[in-house]
Amino acid sequence: MNRFNPVLIVAAISMMTLVGCNKGDEPTAQTPPAGSSISDTTATPSATTTPDAAAIPSATTSPSAAAIPAKTTEFQGLQGVVTNTKTAVEAGNFTKAKGEFDKFEDFWSKVEDGVKAKSPTTYKEIEDKSDEVKAGLKTSAPNKSKLLTALGVLNKDVTSVAKP
Repeated sequence: MNRFNPVLIVAAISMMTLVGCNKGDEPTAQTPPAGSSISDTTATPSATTTPDAAAIPSATTSPSAAAIPAKTTEFQGLQGVVTNTKTAVEAGNFTKAKGEFDKFEDFWSKVEDGVKAKSPTTYKEIEDKSDEVKAGLKTSAPNKSKLLTALGVLNKDVTSVAKP
């Protein structure tokens, strides 16, 4: 038992050190705008920042501010999936539409709890319409008009809950 105590203390200190190392801010990489070369972006010095402004990280103003962009991104992803699926259905490409709509659940699973808390009625309608679209795309001869109607309602509901 006497030999075990020092090992336990070293293990505890090691764990705290590892956990503490994981809490640091990650550096952000700056990428040049699309269509420009690195020499274009490095040729002109940046005169718009001051030393004081550079020392204040803008992304860490509050814990809730960091969560908003993530949710916005998820809702934009949902809207993109619905729009891409609708475009494929309008073109009569149901294989592509099914492939696009398979991405819906990835985005939906990240925001559905918040939607359910915010608006249970809209949550149920989104669930029902997404199930209707999935089932409609699985059939051997999908009904284009029913799918477009369901996708329109789904888009309206996703857009309504995406607003803060």
